[in-house]
Amino acid sequence: MTPSTPRRADSAERSRSITDAARRVAEAEGWPAVTVRRLAAEIGFSQPILYRSFPDGRDEIVERVMIEGFAVMADELADPVGEGDRLAHVVRTYLAFARTHPALYEAMFEARTRIVFATAQTPEPLRAAFGSFLRAVSATGVDEQEAVVRAELLWGMLHGVARLAASERLDSALEQARLEAIIALFAP
Repeated sequence: MTPSTPRRADSAERSRSITDAARRVAEAEGWPAVTVRRLAAEIGFSQPILYRSFPDGRDEIVERVMIEGFAVMADELADPVGEGDRLAHVVRTYLAFARTHPALYEAMFEARTRIVFATAQTPEPLRAAFGSFLRAVSATGVDEQEAVVRAELLWGMLHGVARLAASERLDSALEQARLEAIIALFAP
């Protein structure tokens, strides 16, 4: 073990503590409560130590939380074990994720960020999550462009449903009918 190995481990642990604290504060009080000063107080570090891990401050912390959120989402959206209905799995899992992780979902889709979607520089967890949408709507004989457009439309529709449901603008009694309609619209 080299002398720098413990320092890297400490740095990784510190970064993890910071992002975990950001998620905790956001879940309890919303993202406006997540400040560098607040996070430093939450985890008992000075602000300069926090900036050593995240030089760009709060925005970089939120970006890290966002990428971690997409990694979790990608794992949950991954193809179901066995021969289950991939499209139904993606629809139900995405909406459940948005419902059970509201602050994380907000960071992933509504926070100001420098991360760009749909480019070669898009982080792998974001591409992996989108890959689940792509596989869910792909059918034999569908060209790549059409599959990407269908995946984007499915994602957009689910995002809209998730946000409307979160703000209680949809009739919860119609949830199952809504899920079945979305699946019927996008079935390959």
